[in-house]
Amino acid sequence: MMTRLLTAAFLAVALTAPVAAQTPATPVPADSAAPADAASPAPEGEDDDDDEGGGQAAPAAASAVEHHDYGPSGIMTRSNREDLAPLTLASGKPVAAEEYSLQSGGYYRLRIEADGSQELALSGGDFFRAVWVNEIIVNDIEIRPMGVHSIEFDAAGEAEISFVAIVPGRHTMSVPGSRGESQQAVFNIR
Repeated sequence: MMTRLLTAAFLAVALTAPVAAQTPATPVPADSAAPADAASPAPEGEDDDDDEGGGQAAPAAASAVEHHDYGPSGIMTRSNREDLAPLTLASGKPVAAEEYSLQSGGYYRLRIEADGSQELALSGGDFFRAVWVNEIIVNDIEIRPMGVHSIEFDAAGEAEISFVAIVPGRHTMSVPGSRGESQQAVFNIR
């Protein structure tokens, strides 16, 4: 009998804990409104992945409205993306003009240009493990990889990588088999 009572009490506490965690500590006034940007449509040209409700915000009961701060939203928006200086793959030319300085959590786009003077690749397992690759675009084909180790150009062409920097440190991409400092791109993530 005692075990049943303890089990019932435990279940009652466990089932009401999520409700208590969602209840605001202070009551929300009835005349308060949701933040102004909550119901605003995405800026012109922005991708809006929220297909629920046709882009209209659903009205909420005043007592249930509460704003939570879960960190930066919209990290993948175009306004948050930074375009980096392109990398160059050409026989006898440096890959990058200087080292890149990136912020962990920053969204970046990097273009790699090959002139076709030689079959060249960029290898950077440590770099690709330190970032989250959103997509690689080659000839207007978008590739969303789960992992990348290198990119090789057999002829002249261009590839574009968009990624979020994650792991702080000094990471490199380099031409395989080369030893020169000019044959690598260095990414310092802070």
